[in-house]
This record gives sequence, structure tokens and C-alpha cells, in this order.
Amino acid sequence: MKKRKFKVGLCLSGGGTRGFSFMGAFKAFEDNDIQFDAVAGTSAGSLFGALYASGLSYEDMYKLTYGIKDKDFRHSKLGFLPSSLNGLQEIIENVMPVTRIEDLNMPYFAVAVDLKTGKEIHFNNGNLAKVIAGSCAIPGVFLPVKYRNMTLIDGGVSNNIPADVLKNNGYDFVVTIDCNCTRGGGTNSEKLLTQFTTSIGIMMVNNSKRGIKCSDIIICPNLKRLKSLKINGKNDMIKEGYKATMEAMPEIKKLFAGKYKKQ
Repeated sequence: MKKRKFKVGLCLSGGGTRGFSFMGAFKAFEDNDIQFDAVAGTSAGSLFGALYASGLSYEDMYKLTYGIKDKDFRHSKLGFLPSSLNGLQEIIENVMPVTRIEDLNMPYFAVAVDLKTGKEIHFNNGNLAKVIAGSCAIPGVFLPVKYRNMTLIDGGVSNNIPADVLKNNGYDFVVTIDCNCTRGGGTNSEKLLTQFTTSIGIMMVNNSKRGIKCSDIIICPNLKRLKSLKINGKNDMIKEGYKATMEAMPEIKKLFAGKYKKQ
């Protein structure tokens, strides 16, 4: 891409394992030589955003995540008890080429919530594995993560689409990928975990409105049929992410060409 006078950020929503759809989007960006200036993510978005910010290619990401299984990050022997995120931290440490946020190839922001203060935290430095794990710590599903005298839980509790984080840090335009567009849709399931995660999804509808308003382009992969806490269907998620991003590509290219008015 030619040098631009404006900056474009990439925002990645929360959405559990549906975040694999982000990899399909990254491939579409790669195929069309679209390069963002920064990335911000919540929960799954913080994980895949770090992969993007590290400069890894789509092929490298796919190889690094190929063998990951559900038990690698959720391993509670009792299904109704929350799991620690030690396994996820180990995965991050094994696949990421850097250990510190400030060593990534581009500015990166991860959103989490500190249970001690109730405040939304925007991390742009520090231990990458700890920060990502904290951002992914869905209440009731995973245990909180202790870091820097904070008790971190999923950033989606406060801000599931952190486009405003990019706008507030000087990025002129934001392209958002929302891998959980059907949040708040309800469920007929009698399973406690499903009911709990559905309740969180309903809660996140309202705290997603801020990010939607701050987004210039929103990409919504069709992932309703795919579960947000299961690795099964990863390849389908990637395909849907690629498809949705390619459908939005004319608008994205228009934005990068400077033909969008700033909100």
C-alpha cells in the first residue's frame, strides 16, 4: 500500500473459539495487500490480534494453531467448574515469537477488566501471555488471572468491540471484525454452561454498541451454527472469515484509498 496520511486500525471482537474466523480475514488482507497500522482486541480478539501484530503470515498462524485441542485450554475435570488459563498461557508462550507486547511489530491494545476496581484496562505493554489470558477469562468459564496486582477477567464484560480504544489513541479509521454478531440471541438449551454463556452474550449486546458506533466498516462472518467454546469447526470458521472479509473488500479498499470521510 502507498504511504498514507491517515491511520487505520483493526478491531477484533470477543467471541471465544469463533475467533478462528479472524485468521480467514487475515488471509484476505494478505491476499489484497491490506496493512493496518494497529490492532485492538478483546478476549479472542486479543489473542488473534497479537498473532496479527507479530507479523506472522496466515500460513504460519495456521501451522502454529493446527494441533490445538479443547483440552489444551479448558481442562477442568468437572464440567461445571471454571478452568484455569495456564494452558492458554503455555500455548501463547509456545506460538508467539515475542513475550512482551512492546516487542510486537505494530501498536497493540488488549482489553480486560480488573475485578478489584471494576475498571476497564487497555494494555499496550507488558507480559503478552498474561494479558491475553486475562482478556480471555470469561467469568464462570475460566478463573481470573492475577497480574500486576490486578485480578483480570474477560474484557467483553465492559467492552466487547474496542474500536473506541483505537479512535481514542489517534487512529482515524477503524475496520472491525465481529465474530459474534449473533450475541444476545437466546437459547433453548437446559445446559448450565450454555445458559450462562448465553446470558453473558445478552449482556454484551449493550457494551458492543460503543464499538459499533466507532467502527467505519464492520465485517460479520456467518458463524451462528458454530460453537464459541469448541475448536471443532475451526476450518469452517476460517472460511467464513475469509468470505465475509472478501465481500467487504471493495469498501475496505475504498477506505484505504482515502475516499471515506472521518466520523
